[in-house]
Amino acid sequence: MPSLLPDISPLRTSREFRLLWSGQLISQVGSAVRFVALPYQVYLLTGSTFAVGLLGLFQAVPLIVLSLWGGVIADRVDRRRLLLTTNVGLALVSVALAVATQLDAATLPLLYVLTAVGAGIGALDQPARSALAPSLVQRRLIPAAMALTQTQWQLASVIGPAAAGLLIAQLGLASAYWIDVATFAGATVALLLMRVPRADLTVVHAPPLRALAEGIAFLWSRPLLLATMSVDFFATFFAVSRAVMPYFADRVFAVGPEGLGVLYAAPGVGAAVIALTSGWTAGVSRKGLGILVAVAVFGLAIAAFGFLPPTGFLLGLVLLAIAQGADTVSAIFRHTILQLETPDALRGRLSAINLVFVAGGPYLGQFESGVVAELLTPELSVITGGLACVGVVIATQGFVPQLARYRADLEALPASSG
Repeated sequence: MPSLLPDISPLRTSREFRLLWSGQLISQVGSAVRFVALPYQVYLLTGSTFAVGLLGLFQAVPLIVLSLWGGVIADRVDRRRLLLTTNVGLALVSVALAVATQLDAATLPLLYVLTAVGAGIGALDQPARSALAPSLVQRRLIPAAMALTQTQWQLASVIGPAAAGLLIAQLGLASAYWIDVATFAGATVALLLMRVPRADLTVVHAPPLRALAEGIAFLWSRPLLLATMSVDFFATFFAVSRAVMPYFADRVFAVGPEGLGVLYAAPGVGAAVIALTSGWTAGVSRKGLGILVAVAVFGLAIAAFGFLPPTGFLLGLVLLAIAQGADTVSAIFRHTILQLETPDALRGRLSAINLVFVAGGPYLGQFESGVVAELLTPELSVITGGLACVGVVIATQGFVPQLARYRADLEALPASSG
């Protein structure tokens, strides 16, 4: 019987993966604090769910525009050095947020601009980070490494938002941004201590446009990979409801900033439970079918959240936890398929294209939920988004039936990049 606990072999056997994982865990906690502070600050300034939703648009545009080039860069340079550079840039953005907030100079346009700058730097950071991790472990340990990566993200998504609610309530918004600045130091130290395998350095010499075209052509020739990315994009576009959480905390549940922090932390609790018991995912060979089932559960839980009455705060936390737990199962399977089916020389570019889908969907979805909330009601925004997510699953099964039939082969080599 397979263990429920995640396989920690990548952490035990690879010093470099251990450093990358631990440094990113520290940094992600700080980022999760910032992800609560920003929408709450915008809501305090405007009282508008639409204005909060616009944060998603200012994140999505630079991410979509720059992340593809981030993948090209990640396949041409020392990925560790690139991560050091982006860490510094992201830390400076958080410094600007902290100083502006502390001086009471944080206007809505400034918050949007800094959000866009941070998203642009993140578009260079995330492809390099995603491409670097699999090269630090043996191929047979890639599924375990992907599960551990999800564990790291989800632990941060519990600790960060919960801490953010307390920090904001007790010390003010600026303290949340200063915490984010401090956590970048831990990630930077970990990167400085790493020794990256030479095989990971400068693996692409084609001109940038040709290199980007090679990545897109590879994805287009693999309907399976395109389907995994597409189902996540459309599911999160419709069902992600971060923009309306300040409204639910204020107008529906009346729980204040502490309650808002708990609402943002609840998804992380569900995701962390799944990630910490993810050992069973390695034994699932039909990972494509697992993605479809998980996304359907995600959508149904989100739709149910929209029906809650003012007394339903605790049930709402449970539903958000279930939704994000299901999304974590989907993410583990999706990232495993991506890394198993992509050769190392293309990992940066495919990770970047994947980023357009998996981050672009939630960011644009944040904007979409804000628009629908403004046109209808925040409650209807959540309900219709969750039901549309279920529709995405049905459509995917109809158009790409091979996704549900996919079986992972941990021994075969990934396809050649040609």
